[in-house]
Amino acid sequence: MMPSRQKQLLYSVSGLLGLCCALTAAVSAGLPLWISGAVLCRTGAELVNATGPELDKFLGELTYGLFQGQRVKQCGLGGRPSRFFFFPDLQSAIPVGLHVTVVFFCGVVILFSAVATGFFFFNAFGRPYETLQGPLGLYLWSAISCVSSCLVMVLFSSEVKLHHLSRRIANFNEENFVFQTHSERYGRCYWLFLLVFLLHALNVLLIRLAGTHFPFQGEKGAELSGGAADLMY
Repeated sequence: MMPSRQKQLLYSVSGLLGLCCALTAAVSAGLPLWISGAVLCRTGAELVNATGPELDKFLGELTYGLFQGQRVKQCGLGGRPSRFFFFPDLQSAIPVGLHVTVVFFCGVVILFSAVATGFFFFNAFGRPYETLQGPLGLYLWSAISCVSSCLVMVLFSSEVKLHHLSRRIANFNEENFVFQTHSERYGRCYWLFLLVFLLHALNVLLIRLAGTHFPFQGEKGAELSGGAADLMY
């Protein structure tokens, strides 16, 4: 068995990592730094038959997150900057169900990262006596947060790539010009969710390193013990 001081240290480190995950996910979800790229005013470029360096006059900018963003349209006469909000402005232009699902799983990551933080500190300094307050709870909340952060990245990537989200935003409420996506790349907030995923995976390893067996990995001696012994940490 690992000494209690070392176990407290590992659980405290895991609790701090869980707190960092909760704060990082909350900040990232609210910032418009998930996608940045360039959109080409195809209509304007085709009118003047622009090629090569001339296309720069028809390249605008586009940055957005989960709730808001900014676009700068370039059609040869200077940029036209404007801000937009997904709700309620773009509800008719985006796959609402998929986008709401991404936002929902962001909330799940924030919530359960905070819950995992509390349980880590409870196990480090308290006296866990129930299953969800003991080892199973540590694995459960960390696993939920880990899987949810992965789903955020996968679903948001499918929304951007498969549903051409940047092109939909660029052409929203545009009657005279047609825009197409010239380039796009994931911003820092998207990659921060990858960091959240890795930190929660690291927490699972730290739980095992602290001497806590994986769920349903019981020993024969544990099966023979009954009553309060099964619920003790």
